[in-house]
Amino acid sequence: MKTIRWGIIGCGDVTEVKSGPGFQKATHSSLVMVMRRNGDLARDYALRHGVPKWTDNAEAVIDDPDVDAVYIATPPNSHKEYTLRCAQAGKPVFVEKPMALNFAECQEMLAACRAAGVPLFVAYYRRSLPRFVKIKELVDAGVIGQVRAVSMTLFLPPPSAKASQLHWHYTPEVGGGGKFVDMGCHMLDFLDDVLGPIVAVRGFAANLAGLYPAEDVVTGAFEFASGVQGVGLWNFATRHQTDQTEIVGTIGKISFSSFDTRPVVLTNSAGVTEFAIDNPPHVHQPLIQTIVNQLNGAGQCPSTGESGARTSWVMDQLLQDYRAKKGYNYGKSFQA
Repeated sequence: MKTIRWGIIGCGDVTEVKSGPGFQKATHSSLVMVMRRNGDLARDYALRHGVPKWTDNAEAVIDDPDVDAVYIATPPNSHKEYTLRCAQAGKPVFVEKPMALNFAECQEMLAACRAAGVPLFVAYYRRSLPRFVKIKELVDAGVIGQVRAVSMTLFLPPPSAKASQLHWHYTPEVGGGGKFVDMGCHMLDFLDDVLGPIVAVRGFAANLAGLYPAEDVVTGAFEFASGVQGVGLWNFATRHQTDQTEIVGTIGKISFSSFDTRPVVLTNSAGVTEFAIDNPPHVHQPLIQTIVNQLNGAGQCPSTGESGARTSWVMDQLLQDYRAKKGYNYGKSFQA
């Protein structure tokens, strides 16, 4: 097999442990170049991680003949632009989640990659994490019978920093929304993997605490193509903390957390069974391996541009009224 040589655009915090080392540790994979707008920080990252090349210019990564594929780890407001440039250069793209600011941008990215004949992957890494793979295996094996319903709840306390000091995760023009977009996308995407596409959505969003521009409460109801219905409640304006998803079937249920490694709990006629499965040190690595395998013609990555775009479509439906009310006009804040 060929060694896939990777370049990273945006070697920020997410690449330190979650993703960056995974490109070096995956089989037939190598990280050869990194970019950050602050050249000193790019150089520091490269020296610490043993990467031979660094730059402050994204085009240098995209155009470098030693780079076979590009991982875009910038905020979402630049995902589309960099993806289009990679497609034009004929290089496979692995883009961070959420895939873009909205579904319309996702469609542009998909069209560009299809026209260029290059694959597009999205960093919804739960699709390859062992504990989530186990959940999917349990559902597929029928241990809870036919799925009838699903519920998601995520409550987290609000940030303590003033709005002017907040991370871009709270700035809709940069991140596409607030913590719902940042974290809820993982929950929605995994259900797409387990239960299939969501085809109908109804929901509400609001900003109750008034601490930042983005939504801090989202409530949604969903219908999957299979007919299964579900509900979701995300609240980032309360001191109460809850992280619970339940998939309920005709003879049992599966309960799990999306953001920690508490045991997955299966309840059915055989009783209660717990599956304690830790995450690997670099959570992106299993998904990266599937990308490398696919690029070498030896497998299929479960997280594609098509599946990532579906998750963005669902979030758009939930946030469309809130966005319209606030007058958000995405796509104009990116500076190349």
